[in-house]
Amino acid sequence: MAAGRALGRPSPWLLLRRRYRGSSPGDSGKDVLEIPLPPWQQRPHEPLHTKRARLLYESRKRGMLENCILLSLFAKENLHRMSEQQLNLYDRLINEPSNDWDIYYWATGAKPTPAEFESDVMAMLREFAKNKKREQRLRQPDLEYLFEPPR
Repeated sequence: MAAGRALGRPSPWLLLRRRYRGSSPGDSGKDVLEIPLPPWQQRPHEPLHTKRARLLYESRKRGMLENCILLSLFAKENLHRMSEQQLNLYDRLINEPSNDWDIYYWATGAKPTPAEFESDVMAMLREFAKNKKREQRLRQPDLEYLFEPPR
C-alpha cells in the first residue's frame, strides 16, 4: 500500500470519501433507510401519577436537543396541573408525530400546527416557547424538583 502511494495513486480511503454524494441534487435517496414506528396508542387505564411520570420521562428523552430542553422545561412547569384530558392531548402531541422537528416547528410557530394537533395544550406549548420571561433555557431542569411539592 505504501508503495502505491509513493507512485502517486491515492489511498482507497480517499477514493471512498470522494465518492460520497450526501444530499447532492443527483442523490436518488435509494440508500435512505426508513424504519416504521409503531402507531401511537392511547393508554386509557394508565393511572395519572404513572402517566405524568412517563410523560416527564418522554419529554426529557427526545430525538433532538432542542425538544429535550423545550419539552422538559414545559413538562416541569405544566404537567402537575394538567387535567387527564390535557395529559392525553400532550401524550398524543409528543408521541404520535414521527418527526421531532415537526413538534419543534409547531411550538415555535415556524410552521402551522395541523388541525389534529391543535388544542389548548398546543397553545400552552406555543406560549411557553415564546419565553416571555426571557429565562435562560440552555439545559434541561435538574431532577430535584421531582421531590418538591408542586407550586
